Amino acid sequence: MINRETIDRIYAAVNIVDIVGDYVTLKRKGVNYEACCPFHQEKTPSFKVSPARGIYKCFGCGKSGNAINFVMETESATYPEALRIIAKRYGIEVREEAMTDEDIARNNNRESMFALNAWAAEYFQRYMFSEDEGRSVGLSYFSSLRGFSDATIKKFGLGFCPSSGVRFLEDCRAAGYKDEYLVSTGLAFQRESDGKLRDRFYDRVMFPIHNVSGRVVGFGGRTLRTDKKVAKYQNSPESEIYNKRRELYGLFFAKKAIQQEDYAIMVEGYADVISMHQAGVENVVASSGTSLTEEQVRLLSRFTRNMTLMFDGDAAGVKAALRGVDIVLKEDMNVRIVLLPEEHDPDTFAREHSSEELRKYIADNAQDFLAFKARLLLGEATNDPLKRSEAIADMVQSIAVIPDQIKRSEYVRYCAEIMNVEQQVLAVAVARQLDGVRGNNEAQDFLLRQQRREFQTATPNSLYVARPEEHSSEPMRITVGTTIDTLERELAKYLLKYGHLDFVVEEDKDEYTFNVARYIFDELDADSLHLREGVYRDIVELYRKEWEQRGDGVEVPTHPFVNNVDHAVASVSIDLLTSDDSYVISKIWQQKDVHIESVEEQLSEGVPKVVILLKWRMLEGRMAELKKLIDVGNDEDEAFAANLALYTKYQAARVAIAKTVGRLI
Repeated sequence: MINRETIDRIYAAVNIVDIVGDYVTLKRKGVNYEACCPFHQEKTPSFKVSPARGIYKCFGCGKSGNAINFVMETESATYPEALRIIAKRYGIEVREEAMTDEDIARNNNRESMFALNAWAAEYFQRYMFSEDEGRSVGLSYFSSLRGFSDATIKKFGLGFCPSSGVRFLEDCRAAGYKDEYLVSTGLAFQRESDGKLRDRFYDRVMFPIHNVSGRVVGFGGRTLRTDKKVAKYQNSPESEIYNKRRELYGLFFAKKAIQQEDYAIMVEGYADVISMHQAGVENVVASSGTSLTEEQVRLLSRFTRNMTLMFDGDAAGVKAALRGVDIVLKEDMNVRIVLLPEEHDPDTFAREHSSEELRKYIADNAQDFLAFKARLLLGEATNDPLKRSEAIADMVQSIAVIPDQIKRSEYVRYCAEIMNVEQQVLAVAVARQLDGVRGNNEAQDFLLRQQRREFQTATPNSLYVARPEEHSSEPMRITVGTTIDTLERELAKYLLKYGHLDFVVEEDKDEYTFNVARYIFDELDADSLHLREGVYRDIVELYRKEWEQRGDGVEVPTHPFVNNVDHAVASVSIDLLTSDDSYVISKIWQQKDVHIESVEEQLSEGVPKVVILLKWRMLEGRMAELKKLIDVGNDEDEAFAANLALYTKYQAARVAIAKTVGRLI
């Protein structure tokens, strides 16, 4: 394990301009630098680097981080690997500290399994190219039947496992690998009849499965026999280093192309991925022998928010296109569907078309998933009222899982048009679905937004323009219904971005000046309040520590936050510091010399509002806990009386806060 002293030296030495400049061409612009984003394609630079804060932010794709995060993203490296890469660049000796016996054993097991898998992948490929059986069976299949070039075969590490059933096992033992790791990786299994080990993948062509950083975590083996009793494909069993729900086949080879194209193509099989890559379309992955999972979608979302599902055009392909896509929608990914001609699958289609033809076909035939699904269900329903209602219910279920409120509203409008259903009817159905999944508040908010949209679109020649007083420097409206998590986030943001600034409050014709940080901490301390356990509390407490060393009006440096060894603190701090507080005002109001207050000018409203509403939420939480105790308590018990008195006190405090809230909201 890299010791803390080494990590501190790396963070102290690292210069984000140096690190990012190794990967992209930076141009100075004022005190910052800019470039075209390395994570997605763009012509106008939206990727900014702040040397003062030690962070980067792309205002196109939204990615942000510090120098360590940047190396992790671009190199697909783990945190320790990124630290070592940067340490090598600056000539810093990496010192490691002793691990516990448990850590050593776990690390040894994992590394032994990785080492064996890497050796096995090389073995299978070497056997296929050098042995008669390998050439006549494995190589013939890949090159003659599949049309893979030698370069493609070597790129993906394809190979062949000997047919004897024990040859690979014996060669492993001869190379010094232990039986326990052959079993734990799944390369061998123990027969029930005699307890002896046997090769799991004997007489199969082999597809190594790489994780996102390029290490071999498992294998897929395909039999070439026609015996229907033998499974066509066999994958490695799950192990300490392989979980099929978390791996995407081909992602290691596709990740750079996915970032550049800003979308990923999802196919079903190993050969589909390889043929597409060989045809020149490299932003392609497969779900590695399992239905699409939430873990796989989250892994892919690190590289893009856009996914195109490519399936066979037959009936089975259409059904496959519908399975599991709600998982993708739930993760707020944008999903499109491409159906191939009925006689093709992605493998055969890629082999018969050039990369330009492939790209054109995808561009011309990609359909929005929900639009595709709505048309498909509507076609199946024809004039049958029962099937039609079932189709609408199916669409409602898919729309309701979309987390983004605006996107959800747009799909309600769009699908209402396609399916010839009144928009309000569909909106109510979605709201009811939300009511069961996410709670009444969001369902009610959703209906209100739909009603407001209908009012706006019903007004002739009108385009809704916010009045000046509706504009706010805040990117989100802070209201009585705002969650405690959002309020804690806003409080942390005010400290990080504006803690050194002052704001003025007018009361009874008098003006009072407050420092943002002092106001927040004095208000919390007055009622002995602390944020809940979590990253926002860690950020606020770290800020207090730094602020107490400097005092009011002195800006707290961002280095302790953005370069914090706690990944969560660093990540959230960067997100807060790069959050966009700007807003766009209608040109109509720009022409009328309307004054729009800056963020600093609105601190006098925003800071007290967040503080008082956070108190409100904390008070609600304490009252809810007390009510549970009172409901199950004995009215003759002293504890019951104490709880009831405290509840009454909290209730009075809540009324007092409500009066303040009424003035602020």
